[in-house]
Amino acid sequence: MQKFSNATEAALTLRPDVPVYCFRPQVLTADAKSFMEAFPGRTAYAVKTNGEPMVLETLAKAGVDLFDVASPGEFAAVRAVAPKAEMLYMHPIKAQSDIRLALETYGIRVMSLDHEDEVAKILRIVRALDLDPASITIFVRIQTKGHAAYELSKKFGAAPAHAVELLQRCHRIGFKVGLCFHVGSQIEDPETYERALASADWVRNRADVPLAGLDVGGGFPAEYGHDPRRKKPQMPGLGQIMSRLRSDIQDWGFADMPLVAEPGRVVVARAFSLIVRVLLRKGRRLYINDGIWASLSDSWTGKITLPARFIPDPARTRRTGNPGTISAFRVCGATCDSVDILSRPFWLPETVDTGDWIEIGHIGAYSLSLRTRFNGFYPDTFVEVETPFGEAEGYASLETMAD
Repeated sequence: MQKFSNATEAALTLRPDVPVYCFRPQVLTADAKSFMEAFPGRTAYAVKTNGEPMVLETLAKAGVDLFDVASPGEFAAVRAVAPKAEMLYMHPIKAQSDIRLALETYGIRVMSLDHEDEVAKILRIVRALDLDPASITIFVRIQTKGHAAYELSKKFGAAPAHAVELLQRCHRIGFKVGLCFHVGSQIEDPETYERALASADWVRNRADVPLAGLDVGGGFPAEYGHDPRRKKPQMPGLGQIMSRLRSDIQDWGFADMPLVAEPGRVVVARAFSLIVRVLLRKGRRLYINDGIWASLSDSWTGKITLPARFIPDPARTRRTGNPGTISAFRVCGATCDSVDILSRPFWLPETVDTGDWIEIGHIGAYSLSLRTRFNGFYPDTFVEVETPFGEAEGYASLETMAD
């Protein structure tokens, strides 16, 4: 992998016509260690967020020895770079063959569920393999209510009364049992965890069985851009969120049991940026060589505002417009699909034109794991960059903005 000081140097040296991911291992290491130091329990990185080998290997070297996995592909990805790491199979709905693979081949002993049919699946495989149920921990996932960019309880989680029944059933079989929840991706309300802990306490008191642990899931927000025309949302930083979470865990009486968190975005978002090239300027529209079917799905759903920086092509010596005037440009992706248009414009100098580059920051979460091969476009070029996004000299302070 080629190495550069910053993305501008990479763009001007390579002059790429394909999207280029800029990987910052030092940033990933620092953000992972920061989270582990702040959370009062074990940190299980959510592999779904970004399961690239370079990411998993860097995290393992940084001291992450626990991974939240959801599929055989993720089992194999973790095992390939971190053979001694422990895996938690926290997808609540699983194929029976995948359960067997997890238990028999990968030695996974922690799983989650939210329905009695999942209990039957797991028990069937446990008996077939002649395993002791007491060697396996089942986390019952409960529904939560809160505000997040992407809600998950609409799809997963048992209602509190149902969770009580599931805990008791699993305990009677002989499994170790715990409680887990996931408040959604990129939370927007710092009180979300407190409400989830209150629900967990209600379930625990009524189930009246010994708990092996509590998994508070993910949701810890990453830093992105914002609309400069509007007041910046006053979302507390990770330190404040952790301080409150530690206090809430203590207040609800969970501090004395094993705790697990499943961070994703907050760990890996800042570790990558993306260099894209303007293929064509058509009035106030910019056609770039990436889009919603590749790295920019977050900017299609309208949930996330990604920060962006302008990198002008020095080969273009004649430009029109005032470079000091910032204007909104509609951004269209590279595919022939008319849906491939970002929901938020980029605000760039009037002089931006065909052949220029744009660096899109904090793209590490989900952009790589959600990219497709639609139309034959598949960004897969990586470079290593030393300087964190936005800290290099000569960067313009530009951000994407919401409509």
